[in-house]
Amino acid sequence: MRFPWRRRGGEQRVPDAGTPDEQGRPLALVYRGRASSPGCPEAVAELLAAGPWNLDVRFTGPREELPLTAETLSRALVYAQPGGGTLSPAYRKLRRQRDAIRDFVQGGGRYLGFCLGAYLAGATPGFDLLPGDTDQYISAPGCTIHHDGNTLVEVAWRGRPRTVFFQDGPYFVLDRNADPEVLATYPNGLPAALVTPFGAGRVGVTGPHPEATDDWFTDYDLPVQNNRDLAMDLVDTVLREPRR
Repeated sequence: MRFPWRRRGGEQRVPDAGTPDEQGRPLALVYRGRASSPGCPEAVAELLAAGPWNLDVRFTGPREELPLTAETLSRALVYAQPGGGTLSPAYRKLRRQRDAIRDFVQGGGRYLGFCLGAYLAGATPGFDLLPGDTDQYISAPGCTIHHDGNTLVEVAWRGRPRTVFFQDGPYFVLDRNADPEVLATYPNGLPAALVTPFGAGRVGVTGPHPEATDDWFTDYDLPVQNNRDLAMDLVDTVLREPRR
């Protein structure tokens, strides 16, 4: 399968912002820009395009043909924020889009956050989409990783042990009355991935990287792990209708 977003420029034909394509597929927006790291948007885009959801996957960002605006978001089903660098600098690059992203999800849109994108779903700083906030797993009591480099982390995903690519991802600090659907926990019991309502929409976030492709592992001499089923589980859960 070929993915046209692997190249920038004229080879990618982009329809009017957010409108369904000729096959009527709903639009999925993936952020690509200075608040992401090379390879992270592409991995998320491949995941969304390869799954069973029949999505029209497009990049959005400051140098993409689809700008990240309220108008573009209003025509989309899901917006994905991939991994990247450090939280505070990334938020400074995206803070002007905060209200547009919040309004999109509040009105029924879906938000997917992977690692940095999960941090950005929090409040300090971030888009404030969670019933609580985020914090560094590597600083948490009982954490099993004590550095911010690329490595593997053990999680229990829906109760089953799995090994996932990890690079200084968050855990989720939940309000006392929060009732999210926790998909995965770290060995110390803290939430590693969850889905939660926000207004009429849904937010799915993960600290580890189940979307990681084989080269992420081989580039750092890590044993390759196939976790596409976990990433698809996250997307499936986000795209479901909110609980009533």
